Amino acid sequence: MAAKKNEDTKQIPNNIPVHVAIIMDGNGRWARARGLPRLAGHRAGVDNLRRVLEASVEYGIQILTIYAFSTENWNRPESEVKGLIAILEEVIDRELQSLHENGVQLRHIGRLERLGAKLQEKVKHAIELTKNNDRLILNVAWNYGGRAEIVHAIQEIIQDGVPADEISEELLSSYLYTSESPDPDLIIRTSGEMRVSNFLIWQGAYSELYVTPHYWPDFGPDELLEAIQDYAQRERRYGQVLDPIASS
Repeated sequence: MAAKKNEDTKQIPNNIPVHVAIIMDGNGRWARARGLPRLAGHRAGVDNLRRVLEASVEYGIQILTIYAFSTENWNRPESEVKGLIAILEEVIDRELQSLHENGVQLRHIGRLERLGAKLQEKVKHAIELTKNNDRLILNVAWNYGGRAEIVHAIQEIIQDGVPADEISEELLSSYLYTSESPDPDLIIRTSGEMRVSNFLIWQGAYSELYVTPHYWPDFGPDELLEAIQDYAQRERRYGQVLDPIASS
């Protein structure tokens, strides 16, 4: 019976979310619980990303968006910010070729202006190199904030001279950083915090939310599968009543 139960928990449901977004939270607390510096937690989080990417492909997820660095994260201690930027550059140098060979298409959402010129070029090169890959799309939200994204989109609309009566939800969506991706079906937050922290606040209006107490470095393939299984049991209504008779 125990073997059968374990086999059931490994079952991949038929109703897989096309687009999964993850708020990768808890690196610092993971490190503190082990008596390690915060940057050790961030490095463990980066190492964990590879496992989640591989599992995403295995489970049939087509688009994965990760919240790597928010516009508010610049307010963290300077040493931590510099360390995070260094980790970003290390990851590009170390992992880019492997990601490319495994069919991952890299996209950036957010703004690159505050990164050094050399690192900006590395990010742009990674995007260009992988642009035709189609096994998995990985959106990396770096220097990203949902409110800043909406403000930027409105500024672009005004600069393009779009009349006010022609502005629609569809038009505004086309000016967002995620214009080439469908809205996320599922948003996962690790570490147990019950908030979206300025992440995809337009795109996530009707996303299903899943919060897990696991810190990000401990959120592996099994935990991702649990989130997908939970998602598969939900009924997405988008504000409608799907079965008026059953609901009466």
